[in-house]
Amino acid sequence: MKNLSLAILLAATLASAQTQTAVPTPTTVAPIPAPTVSRTIKAMHYRLQGGSAKVDFHGTDQLQRASGEAKIEGKKTNFEIDAKFQGLEDATKFGLEYLTYVLWAVSPQGRPVNLGELTLDKSGNAHVKAFTDLQTFGLIVTAEPYFAVTQPGNMVVIESASTGAGENVDAKYELVTRGTYSSTNTHIQDAIFGIDTKTPLELFEARNAVRIAHIAEADKYASSILSKAGQQLMQAEDIYRQKQNRAAVEAAAKEATETAEEARLMAVKQKAEAEAQAAAAAREAQARADAAAESKRRAAAEAARLQAEQAKAEAEKAKAEAVAAAQEAARQREEAEKAKAEAIAQQQVLAAETDKAKAAAAQSENLRQQAEQEKAELRARLLQQLNSILATRDSARGLIANMSDVLFRSGSFELLPGARERLAKVSGIILAYPSLHVAVEGHTDSVGSDDYNQSLSEQRAESVRQYFIQQGIPEATVEARGFGKTAPIAANDTPEGRQQNRRVELILSGDAIGSATDKLTPTPAAYTPQHQ
Repeated sequence: MKNLSLAILLAATLASAQTQTAVPTPTTVAPIPAPTVSRTIKAMHYRLQGGSAKVDFHGTDQLQRASGEAKIEGKKTNFEIDAKFQGLEDATKFGLEYLTYVLWAVSPQGRPVNLGELTLDKSGNAHVKAFTDLQTFGLIVTAEPYFAVTQPGNMVVIESASTGAGENVDAKYELVTRGTYSSTNTHIQDAIFGIDTKTPLELFEARNAVRIAHIAEADKYASSILSKAGQQLMQAEDIYRQKQNRAAVEAAAKEATETAEEARLMAVKQKAEAEAQAAAAAREAQARADAAAESKRRAAAEAARLQAEQAKAEAEKAKAEAVAAAQEAARQREEAEKAKAEAIAQQQVLAAETDKAKAAAAQSENLRQQAEQEKAELRARLLQQLNSILATRDSARGLIANMSDVLFRSGSFELLPGARERLAKVSGIILAYPSLHVAVEGHTDSVGSDDYNQSLSEQRAESVRQYFIQQGIPEATVEARGFGKTAPIAANDTPEGRQQNRRVELILSGDAIGSATDKLTPTPAAYTPQHQ
């Protein structure tokens, strides 16, 4: 704990320019919104695959002596940036919270990408090599508290200059305000500044990153990540105190810095969400209170209005009732006289209508009996006509003509010439009575699979239906369906029984012969098999 306390106490201790280290790999964590200010830079469009360009840099008002140049070379899928800078001073001149410089690429949409840390030599020069997949961008250098920041601070010290060639776009981007990295509640200790000039800059940056994560309240909103960063910082301090090689110290310190930045970003996000939720809850509570007050006011106004309207309505109602009562009395007298006259007239009309109804009923009964007799005679004639062609019986469903399977080729649904001749005669009979409905039902014996028998019965029924249609019978009056072996009329254990079961039945129905149109239900079996 003593070592960790020391690390936090030294959180912002500044390193000299001679202790700068190599450029780190830019972090990939997405920036989190923070208090920002806006700034604009020219973004230039570059060409991939072989294209290259020179870009000059100039110092801003913050560091007017600084300058630089960069070569930007297009590769197959990205760009290599080789930048050199001169005239840089220690970042500490801008405040004790600043320890290093970071190079950024800014897209036309204002998205900044951390390209890496500037490594200063004793003369204030720096050299950075980086890659980006942006094709249109501007370049800036900012003073930062550590290398792993994900959004540039407002301390912009160097900017790329517009070349006047190619496409230049104004890119407006956001900068993190200075207060994000400092706080009156966390005083930056500088009492030991310069005592140990050999301390790696990366270690100072790690201490600074942990300090800034505490400012962002990561101990409240990202405690586990901050705890991990503290442990990593302690490990880096131990490696440094044990005087292990510098690369090990730098690697451990960078890991602590990146974890601390992750804790800060998570804390900023969680805090913003908590504050947004609190603000939303407050707005909602105020809205409910306002709504309740408004509802109460409207209710009172509505009650007063309703009371006034009710009083007015009652007065008008009383007046209307008086008028209505007088009118009702006059109406009732008039209706009574009218009803008396109508009753006398109605009695006379009813007597005449009764006589007419009796005569009509007698005539209707005679017509009904005549129609039934005609239907019966027609049914008998049809039965006789059909019986001369096919075996036909009368049933509740209608007249059922039976076509045995000998009228089809064996195992096939093709009609034999004899079948066609008989069906042609049946067609002539049906065409003579347009109101008749014909249901064609196919049946098989039990030999073969269910699917085979079902298909064969359907095909045979449809073959007969199509023949009827070819003979001129309207398509809408002929239906076909196969029942396979489900409705036998004889036992399937003898050749004779199976032959009887292999049949196509024609059911003729319709009002003309006194039966309802058939609904394609199978003919009730005369034979119910017990065991097959």
